[in-house]
Amino acid sequence: MPSRLITRMIARAPGLRRLPMFKLIAFAEIALLARRHLSRLTPVERRRLIRLVREGRAGGRTLSPGERDERAALIAKVEPRRFAGMAADRLSPVPLPRRVVHGSRRGG
Repeated sequence: MPSRLITRMIARAPGLRRLPMFKLIAFAEIALLARRHLSRLTPVERRRLIRLVREGRAGGRTLSPGERDERAALIAKVEPRRFAGMAADRLSPVPLPRRVVHGSRRGG
């Protein structure tokens, strides 16, 4: 049962009353999952990744090849493929196969 504080916060938040509770819970689960994946980077790496993403928004043309490689390495460390699979598994009404959630055993 939600606490009174949470109930009051939801009641006062604009638009939240119209969202089904399932969507709020799903959003919270995805946010926690994203936090877990981003925590694989150190604070210095997170700041560097943010800077590289901001500078390279124009398709990476403003980044040097070394910076593009660094950005790719930092993104790979966060494991975006696994994050997407786990997010899909959390939203799916039925359990997804392991290969869909975690990728193939070959690393793909």
